[in-house]
Amino acid sequence: RCTGPGQTFDQTTSAWAGRARWSSDTRRPRHTPLMEAFLVSTGVVALGEMGDKTQLLALLLAARFKRPWPIMAGILVATLANHAAAGWLGAGIAAWLGPQVLRWVIGLSFLAMAGWMLVPDEAGEAPAAAGRFGVFGTTLVAFFLAEMGDKTQIATVALAARYEALWAVVAGTTLGMMLANVPVVWLGDKVAAKVPMRLVHGVTAALFAVLGVLTLMGLIAYRGLGVDF
Repeated sequence: RCTGPGQTFDQTTSAWAGRARWSSDTRRPRHTPLMEAFLVSTGVVALGEMGDKTQLLALLLAARFKRPWPIMAGILVATLANHAAAGWLGAGIAAWLGPQVLRWVIGLSFLAMAGWMLVPDEAGEAPAAAGRFGVFGTTLVAFFLAEMGDKTQIATVALAARYEALWAVVAGTTLGMMLANVPVVWLGDKVAAKVPMRLVHGVTAALFAVLGVLTLMGLIAYRGLGVDF
């Protein structure tokens, strides 16, 4: 109950120390849990790949060559190479842009992806023959080229920029691609015909929209607290 000058000074010092610790904690970079980055990347890309032109290409390759193992191996290697490059690009963008600009770019990119997911893709042409590269090499080249500029590749760029976990994102997006394409390679159009593509695309668009809104709301919340993210 003493209110002497010494105690008042101690209380003031303690209060300022507490505010300093709070400010330091809120300004400290937050590291994304690897499992969150992995699971979100897996789910978003697995849903986004349904009905995508690369899945349709996988269906055509399976019907043309009827050799699922080398086709799946080609898809796996092509996806790893393509998404590793896309993830590296996303991480580079995240390092180059300032934190606040990055949040707006990522948030708006997710919203744009939400709208793009509602646009149906058309199947391209599958290679007429395996040629000298064999089924594996033909699948690898065809799938890698088809994935360039595709929805799932752009999603990988955005996810890698959003999360500070490059390899967790790449592993998740690659797993998502395999989850969507392996059943098609093995079972063909029997699986594709039973999947309600419009519903899947709607759910995927909603997921991207939620990610975009949460990203933008996170930016507004940090500004409201007066904290530089």
